[in-house]
Amino acid sequence: MKEFFKKRLSLAITLVMFVFGVMVSTFLLIGGSVVLLQHIGVISLSDHFAPETRGSNGNHIIPLFILFGLCILLGTALTAFLSKKALNPIRKVIDATHKVAGGDFSVKVDLKGIGELEELSQSFNKMTQELSSIETLRSDFVNNFSHEFKTPIVSLRGFAKLLKENNLSDEERREYLDIIITESERLAALSTNVLTLSKYENLGIVVDKTPFRLDEQIRKSIVLMEPKWSAKEITVNVDLDKVIYSGNEDLTQQIWLNLLDNAIKFTNKGGFIDITLAYENDKIRFVIRDDGSGMDDQTKAHIFDKFYQGDTSHSKTGYGLGLPLVKRIVELCGGSVSVQSQSGKGSIFTVVFPL
Repeated sequence: MKEFFKKRLSLAITLVMFVFGVMVSTFLLIGGSVVLLQHIGVISLSDHFAPETRGSNGNHIIPLFILFGLCILLGTALTAFLSKKALNPIRKVIDATHKVAGGDFSVKVDLKGIGELEELSQSFNKMTQELSSIETLRSDFVNNFSHEFKTPIVSLRGFAKLLKENNLSDEERREYLDIIITESERLAALSTNVLTLSKYENLGIVVDKTPFRLDEQIRKSIVLMEPKWSAKEITVNVDLDKVIYSGNEDLTQQIWLNLLDNAIKFTNKGGFIDITLAYENDKIRFVIRDDGSGMDDQTKAHIFDKFYQGDTSHSKTGYGLGLPLVKRIVELCGGSVSVQSQSGKGSIFTVVFPL
């Protein structure tokens, strides 16, 4: 707030100094011109200050009033002209804003000179860059969401039509029914994840808090995910300190399940996953590290966005909802989640809770 008022005061001083400078320059220009013209003999002030031009009190009211009025008139005209030039950067921003309102997020402004205008230029360009990213994300969201829903629906419809045929063997019929069940479960899981994320996004506080062993909950989560990491022959290394945490058990368990599921998904067969939990000063730090495919900078920038999937080929299972859900739950718990990753060098997710 102090910085905000400091910037406002700086801008106000700049504008006042601008108007004051124009007015003073006008007075000096006219005064100097009059003195110069008198010096070279073009005009004579003694004629204008004759006794008959004086007011009743003996002052030179009339010529001074005319001079003062001329200064104000000329000063106002110069101020209006120069102000128009000074406001050109603001007009550029207004024009650019109209373009952004029309959907053009590629527009940029480059203002130089006053520090506040340069800062406005940088903030505006950052805003358009973020809006462009959001628009891209929205487009990806529509494509991914429609893809995730359309695929199982089309599959259900296709196999349901096949089941209507009378020449199917019992084995084929059971196979088609199994596929229908699998796709139905996939569709139900996607719907559940969307509803769950929507629920937590609108949740303001965490209720039903109780003290529990956080390390034991993480161990249980690892056991629950055992079929997945065993199938890929992944080695899970665990180093968990005894940590008692006061929170909602059902809520926090979703953090570990989603982070572990994400690590398993992107770890190659025969790889490893390291999981640690420890007290650090007045905080609790959880770290899960894998030696998987890693992420590039663009993926890291959007990894916590809904329905964003760095793997656009859809070769990996998932909906792009797990990590956004993790981030929201961690925020509800008053903590933070961060990621470190490089392409081909795995990823490290860190969750920090306050005590």
